[in-house]
Amino acid sequence: AFFWESILVEVFIFAILAISYNLMFGFTGVVSFGHAAFFGLGAYTVGLTMLHWEWPWFLAILGALLIGVVIALIKGFVGLRIKGLYFALFTLAFAEVFFVLFANRIMVDITGAEDGFTFTVPDWLNFTKNRFFFYYLALFVLVACFVLVFRLMNSPTGRVLRAIRDNEERAQMLGFNTFQFKLLAIVLAGVMAAAAGVLRGLAFKGASPNVLGLDFTITPLLMTIIGGTATFSGPVIGAFSLRLIEELLRNKIVTIGSTEINIGERWSLILGAVFILSVMVFPYGIVGTWQSSRLRQWLGRRK
Repeated sequence: AFFWESILVEVFIFAILAISYNLMFGFTGVVSFGHAAFFGLGAYTVGLTMLHWEWPWFLAILGALLIGVVIALIKGFVGLRIKGLYFALFTLAFAEVFFVLFANRIMVDITGAEDGFTFTVPDWLNFTKNRFFFYYLALFVLVACFVLVFRLMNSPTGRVLRAIRDNEERAQMLGFNTFQFKLLAIVLAGVMAAAAGVLRGLAFKGASPNVLGLDFTITPLLMTIIGGTATFSGPVIGAFSLRLIEELLRNKIVTIGSTEINIGERWSLILGAVFILSVMVFPYGIVGTWQSSRLRQWLGRRK
């Protein structure tokens, strides 16, 4: 039970990260390769403030979320001046700056450099000692983020974000300040990604530079595409699918003739195959393809 609770907590955290990425990429059309900056800074901020400054847990969490807002504002104000691929490359370089900074040996006394650091958390927030509470805490944050995005995208603001994704020039001609709306999407996505990072930092009671790496941008991107871009449940289903498939295949030994192959060691290759197959079978993602199929059936019945 403890093992699967740990896996599900990881799934919840990845689902929050994927929902935040989908808000920018799927609903607003802002392509970012540096989303891991919010996630990693959330984990680092909550840990470092509790470790070095001895902040109480609630101030550390608020500080981490505030860092997410500040970094999102900086990223938005600077990056949104450029368009398309150049913005995506800017976000990649922006995140890489934090990765190099926290992994540098100069910061070893503060961040632990490439080895990372650990810190203590209150018993009621300790995943090892109070796993049921942490499980429901992560689930609550996931549901809260899901509801937030759902309500936002079904509001007038959400309709403007969709319009910007579809045709930004037309939205500008209608009188909307697209810069402000895209900045709002980036800030909300950054706060949710930082919240996911806080949960990971508390669950692992530490952080290392890998949480700032490109993997934590590519993973939610894949989860969003596989589950269904610009759908509400798609990122959640993508997170569950990828993480559970990985766990089921990890350390699985397949015998071919006299040769034993550890599938788990080749997970990245399998992930690539899964992604290719999913795109071929579900061109709009799992949820998006299902919705498209339902729409065609409904139109067929109307005719």
